[in-house]
Amino acid sequence: MQEENARLPSETADRFTRPFTRFLRIEAASGLLLLFAALAALGLANSPWSAAFLAFWETPIGLHFGSLTFSRSLQHWINDGLMTFFFFVISLELKRELVLGELRHLRMAALPFAGALGGMIVPVSLYLALMTGQPGAHGWGTVMATDTAFVIGALAVVGSRIPPSLRLFLLSLAIFDDVGAILVVAVGYGEALNWTALALSMLGLAAVAGSARLGIRSVAIYFLFGGMIWLCFDASGIHPTIAGVVLGLMTPTRVWVSDARLRAILRRVLSYPGGEHWSGDTADRRDLRRAGRAVSESLSPVERLEMMLHPWVGFVIMPVFALANAGVAVSGADIGQSVSLAIFAGLVFGKPIGVLTFSWLAVRLGFATEDPSLNWRLLAGGALLTGIGFTMSLFIAGLAYAPSMLDAAKIGILTGSAFSAAAGLLLLVWLTYRKQGV
Repeated sequence: MQEENARLPSETADRFTRPFTRFLRIEAASGLLLLFAALAALGLANSPWSAAFLAFWETPIGLHFGSLTFSRSLQHWINDGLMTFFFFVISLELKRELVLGELRHLRMAALPFAGALGGMIVPVSLYLALMTGQPGAHGWGTVMATDTAFVIGALAVVGSRIPPSLRLFLLSLAIFDDVGAILVVAVGYGEALNWTALALSMLGLAAVAGSARLGIRSVAIYFLFGGMIWLCFDASGIHPTIAGVVLGLMTPTRVWVSDARLRAILRRVLSYPGGEHWSGDTADRRDLRRAGRAVSESLSPVERLEMMLHPWVGFVIMPVFALANAGVAVSGADIGQSVSLAIFAGLVFGKPIGVLTFSWLAVRLGFATEDPSLNWRLLAGGALLTGIGFTMSLFIAGLAYAPSMLDAAKIGILTGSAFSAAAGLLLLVWLTYRKQGV
């Protein structure tokens, strides 16, 4: 009790800021791990072990039932299966920010939303202008999205010299970007629709909503529902990762056990005398089990699932994705293809121009409000960082390009992302040191 009293009292705002801070810490650390994984993939793809390394990701994995076969390559399972969890976590964070965080204020949410919209429209327009009438024009979605982990990792290099409002702006923009990109993937890079499978996926989503309304709180049951919905989307012709986006946005943000009820339950348990009496089917044991459930349910499903899955996504799924997708044999790639230049231009020039232009328009037209600590020079530095397309760009490239163009597309993504990171960091470092008079 004395230790508890020695701490500052908690505020209601802590309920919103602590999850956001934790999200940023994990994203910054995972960004570094993601960089190492990408460099390792590049190194191995251009080493004497290149053939074995690239062939490993094509290993078929699946199930066989007589004449029925459900088999995909290892890379396919990573890109379509594991990445569903990535989009699920991104959607959880977006919903938490929109309902509980800073973005619950419409005019504050409008600024990163406008920036994300411009950061999709302008680079796509530039890409299409450069690729008109050429093979690979279908890959316009490659230049749309921003890599959340790399952007937050880049901001961690600058440290506390930049205002928290810039981190919030870029994180929110990247999340809007990612959700927008996966919606485009679902529509623009899907296959012919199977309406029966699509109807079954809608039925599964309705079952999830109904189960939540009935008060079912078992994570295992929802995980089972999610798996079935994923399979239905996969069979429907819509990219199955959309299941992660939809289920994340459907996850409740309301807690089941209020703070007052939690304290009452814990007081009941603490009123028992000490001793070995917590065994058997007794009232005190039932109270103890009730207290354990109450502690768990005092957090909303969004918060619990994000805390459970985000470290796995950041430190396992994303590095594995980078290993499986960032490997490109530079000597074998035709880097002179126009697709490399178009992707580079879209990421390096189109993204920051779109982000800044649409953000400025949103403020001038009165749709959005600008944080006083966030000036346009800092926004320009942050806008350059949005050209780091890495994860989502590689993800979409694998869907959009023929094998003969894929390596050239990856070269454009990697060089464009590296240039955007360097340019954004240099500008932010120069602005912050200049401000401090160093």
